[in-house]
Amino acid sequence: MKIEHLISQIQKKQSFLCVGLDTDLDKIPTHLLSEEDPIFSFNKAIIDATHSYCVAYKPNIAFYEAYGLQGWKSLERTMDYLNSQYPEMFTIADAKRGDIGNTSTRYAKAFFESLNFDSITIAPYMGRDSVEPFLQFEDRHTILLALTSNQGAFDFQTKKLEGQALYKEVLEVSKSYKNAERLMYVVGATKATYLSDIRKIIPNNFLLVPGVGAQGGSLQEVCEHGMTAEVGLLVNSSRGILYASQDEDFADRAADQARSIQQEMARELAKFKKA
Repeated sequence: MKIEHLISQIQKKQSFLCVGLDTDLDKIPTHLLSEEDPIFSFNKAIIDATHSYCVAYKPNIAFYEAYGLQGWKSLERTMDYLNSQYPEMFTIADAKRGDIGNTSTRYAKAFFESLNFDSITIAPYMGRDSVEPFLQFEDRHTILLALTSNQGAFDFQTKKLEGQALYKEVLEVSKSYKNAERLMYVVGATKATYLSDIRKIIPNNFLLVPGVGAQGGSLQEVCEHGMTAEVGLLVNSSRGILYASQDEDFADRAADQARSIQQEMARELAKFKKA
């Protein structure tokens, strides 16, 4: 998907919400467990209920790999459904891959060609030749982990390397990669105060921002420090939407939560426009 199309959808829906499809059979409503494919049944209901309020969906691949071949089939069905019924949606494979060049190429083919995702999250630790194979795919996007929302981020990401924090080094160096215009970055909402410095390094790239809601991140702070003229943000919510109810009204309650976030986003967009 071209980035211009994503920006158009954000403007049209007045939303930069990404719904994380972290589907856990231990948490979905029990009446779905009798379905032939409960993961897909749950995902389909969530997608149908929330698509008006979001611009992106992000399956976390671990939640599908955990169920073996059946989980992978559920992921394939979910992607087929999204791409056929809601082709305007930006899709993110939250896979956090990253390996030597020929392996990265195979990962890229798996997610961009076989599953037809628009983007994939990548761990940058192995450097240029582990990232550039993903950047070879036109109209596909690579989302590098930069400054994540978890507490362990401080173990390495903020450590100084020759006077500069490691996450800043990731941002600076990655700008020199071939096809770097296809890069996006993960920055956790719990690190919102870091966004002003991050925007000095990457003023225009889109950021995938997890951590709003269940992890305690503030949407207002993220927008204050990270929003650009073209918005430049995809703010993810997973558990708060998916598991708003464990009863038969789960899809309606998910829609309520997504609508609430969308309305808050619309207010932030209006505020930014006035400023």
